[in-house]
Amino acid sequence: MKFLALLITAALSIAPAFADDSSPVGLWKNIDDVSGKPKALIRITDNNGVLQGKIEQLFRAPTEDQNPKCEKCEDARKNQPVIGLVIMTGLKKDGDEYNGGEILDPDNGKVYRSKMHLTDGGKKLSVRGYIGVPMLGRSQVWVRQE
Repeated sequence: MKFLALLITAALSIAPAFADDSSPVGLWKNIDDVSGKPKALIRITDNNGVLQGKIEQLFRAPTEDQNPKCEKCEDARKNQPVIGLVIMTGLKKDGDEYNGGEILDPDNGKVYRSKMHLTDGGKKLSVRGYIGVPMLGRSQVWVRQE
């Protein structure tokens, strides 16, 4: 019986190592495209083939507000805590990409069209937010955490 419990514990502890790298579902660390520093941990979930992303943690300097509100948001997210905020919605698989969605930049409150695709064998996610056409936008690389 002890052996079975040990075996189950071992299996559960290594399960994240076998995460599905062919899907963006999971926890991601986003890297700021300007500073090159980590900004947040974002959990991407799948609801019937539609992806959404929610901020779980922020990486902020000790002198900064550790739980800021989205003061510049213009929709229902206005003045909501950034931690727990859904910033990515509506992305659907389209070949090797996920597109058709939107992404919120909580720093400026703006909502952009969005698309993304996995790179580096599913260990990284290239996320693009844009206005109108993808050429007019900016990209970030997110790193898989689990």
